[in-house]
Amino acid sequence: MSESSGKQIKKRTKSFHIKLPADTANLDIIRKFVAGIAENIGFPEEEVYKIELAVDEACSNVVKHAYMTNSREEHIVNILVYEKRDHIEIIISDKGKGFDPKKIKKPELEEYMKKMKRGGLGIYLIRELMDKVSFRIKAGVRNEVRMIKYLDK
Repeated sequence: MSESSGKQIKKRTKSFHIKLPADTANLDIIRKFVAGIAENIGFPEEEVYKIELAVDEACSNVVKHAYMTNSREEHIVNILVYEKRDHIEIIISDKGKGFDPKKIKKPELEEYMKKMKRGGLGIYLIRELMDKVSFRIKAGVRNEVRMIKYLDK
């Protein structure tokens, strides 16, 4: 509360959560969920697409890599989205196999294209598409990628 005006300054923050089986069949649902929130905040179409792509890459990594075992445990991906006045914050988490994000090096794109490689650019793309990206990895307990995209008005 500001002493000079006596009015309380409210931060506009809404949160949304979706929890789904970690399955490629659910990636479209996740993209639409996040895109709808980004559009509601006021992101232009091009930025919404970047956010969708980053989320798709992160969730695809969960589907392909986090749950490689055939355990009877439920394979779940959690998506938590914070809608804030000037940005969107997306947290994607799972309880699968972890990885060391420090070991993921920036690819040599020219060499990559020459070899016509497929895959392996997910983390790179996420970092390029979003303004801030951080990881917290506790394999089998909670793995988390946190992504922020600022709204430029």
